[in-house]
Amino acid sequence: MELDARPPSGGDGCLVGAIRIPVKIVALLVVLPVRVVWELLVALGRAAHRHVLGPLHVHVVEPALRILGRVLATLLRLVFVWPWVGLWRYVLTPVGRGLAWLGRGTYAHLLAPVGRILTGYLFRPLWAALTWAGRGGLRYLLAPLGKAVAWAVWALAMTLFVWPWVGLWRYALAPVGRALAWLAEAAYRYVLTPLGHGLARLAAALYRYLLRPVGLALAWLAVGLYRYVLTPLGQVLLWAWHVSGRIAAALWRGLKWIGWMLVGRPASLVYRHVLTPAGHAVREVWRTGRAAVREARAAVRTALFGTPPVEPTRSRARTLGSTTAAGNTPAPEISLHERQG
Repeated sequence: MELDARPPSGGDGCLVGAIRIPVKIVALLVVLPVRVVWELLVALGRAAHRHVLGPLHVHVVEPALRILGRVLATLLRLVFVWPWVGLWRYVLTPVGRGLAWLGRGTYAHLLAPVGRILTGYLFRPLWAALTWAGRGGLRYLLAPLGKAVAWAVWALAMTLFVWPWVGLWRYALAPVGRALAWLAEAAYRYVLTPLGHGLARLAAALYRYLLRPVGLALAWLAVGLYRYVLTPLGQVLLWAWHVSGRIAAALWRGLKWIGWMLVGRPASLVYRHVLTPAGHAVREVWRTGRAAVREARAAVRTALFGTPPVEPTRSRARTLGSTTAAGNTPAPEISLHERQG
């Protein structure tokens, strides 16, 4: 279902006006409670995750998994490490040391003296006898003895290295593995599969009967809000903005005209017809007074000190900004206004 978000080309008919009010009432009575219930469920889920599931995972699941890991590690050490360590430490090492000590004692206190005696006194006669007897002894004594020793070694090796692991696998690990496999299959078949189907159906029903209608209603509500509220409101605000701009421009022009008439024009007239002539008069008076003061000061200086001596032509100083030498008469002081005039 697609909703047309474009503004209508013409006016709405009576049918649209008759349907709009009931639909708004239904949306107010249905959509708003559903939204409130949904927000409550979301808040309840967050609170449960924060205050129940999180502490349960931290304080129960993680310690249980940690204890299970330690138990499995201890069991693996007990099955695969400690038997070999104990066998090497308490069986093979003492047995090897005892056999080495027995071999050294037998060789030092029995075989070496007997060998010396046999070598010194009975070597030749016994050599012949042993050569004759060795042929029969190899067949009737050493061969059966070797077979018996080989069978004993095989039995000892099987007893120490094969049969314990075979028994452990046959009577411990295999039954435990079959039990765990059966338990996992039963949990998958009778717990996880129904739970997954239930969650999938719940999600589908929630989407079909709650989320999709709510989404369609919200979309319709948004389109109606945009079409019948925001668009006219925006047009009204735009018109008010333009009108207020024109009013503000007119007010500003009026204020500028009033300010010019009240302040600017009188100030311009005062400056042009009062201040400018007064300034010119003050300037002329100032020039005249200053010229009279200079003349009086020159006359007093001449009367008191006489005319200053004339300097030689070579030693005459040149005035700043002039190419002629300075004379006896001081240069007249020319003001900035006189130069500009």
